[in-house]
Amino acid sequence: MTENEIQLKAIAALTALRGGVGAGYVSDLLGEVIPTHFLVPDTADPAEVGLAVLNQLSEPLSSLINGFVLAFETVADAYDRTDPVTPIDAMLQALALDIARDAD
Repeated sequence: MTENEIQLKAIAALTALRGGVGAGYVSDLLGEVIPTHFLVPDTADPAEVGLAVLNQLSEPLSSLINGFVLAFETVADAYDRTDPVTPIDAMLQALALDIARDAD
């Protein structure tokens, strides 16, 4: 799967969630970007096997995160252009504080 295809999966997942589609469908959609097979050297020790799997996971997960960030930036920019009472950065700061309080 290409980087663009993975980014489109992220955007599709966000769109589906906003449209009320079930979490199971969204989970399956995002699961499609994770490789189901990994190539590892047959003579590798456990550390080398782990590194090989990690390397093969990092690219699709990075593309997925980039898709989420791209979608967020697009929506946040459009929202901020409406001259809202509460800008996105203030909302994010409030969310971070709420999460930090919940962690205590």
